Amino acid sequence: MKYLIGTIILITAMNTQILFDFNKNSDITGWKIVDDIVMGGESFGSFKLSPDGFGLFEGYVSLENNGGFSSVRYQFKRIEVKEGSNIIIKLKGDGKKYQLRIKDNSSNYYSYITTFATTGEWQEIEISLNEMYPSFRGRKLDLPNFSNDHIEEIIFLIGNKKAEKFKLLIDKIEVN
Repeated sequence: MKYLIGTIILITAMNTQILFDFNKNSDITGWKIVDDIVMGGESFGSFKLSPDGFGLFEGYVSLENNGGFSSVRYQFKRIEVKEGSNIIIKLKGDGKKYQLRIKDNSSNYYSYITTFATTGEWQEIEISLNEMYPSFRGRKLDLPNFSNDHIEEIIFLIGNKKAEKFKLLIDKIEVN
C-alpha cells in the first residue's frame, strides 16, 4: 500500500510544471511592468524581490487621465498544458482583487483572464485554465474560453476602478 501511495505522489509531482519559484537569488529581469501610462494614465507599479525572496508587485493605481490599472507580466518559453490543467499560485495579497491573465501566444492582442480575491494572508489560489475567458481592454470577446495546449505568458493586473495602493507578494506559480 505504501508503494501505491508513493507512486501516486510521484505521478502527481511529475505532472506539475513550475513557472516560477521565487527566492532571494531569483533572476526577475524577465518580469516587466505595464501601467496605464501607455494610454495616458498616471498609475505606477514596480516589481522586485522582497527581502525574504518573494516577487513583490506594488504601487498605486490612479484614475487620472482615464487611467486605472497596473500590471506585471512574464513571458517564458512555451510550456505544454493539458485539458483540465490548473494554475496554482502561492501568494499574499492586501485584501484587494487582482486579475490573472495568460496568453497562449505572447503576440496575441487579447488575454484569457479571471479575477481572484486576496485575504491579506498567505493563500494558495487554484485557477482552472478552461474557466479563463478571452478579453481585450476590459471587454469580454466573443471567443471560447481557454482551450489551447500551451501558454507562454502570465500577467498579474490590478484595476478595480478606484484609486488605491496595492501590494502582492508571490511565492510560487505552477501548472498541473
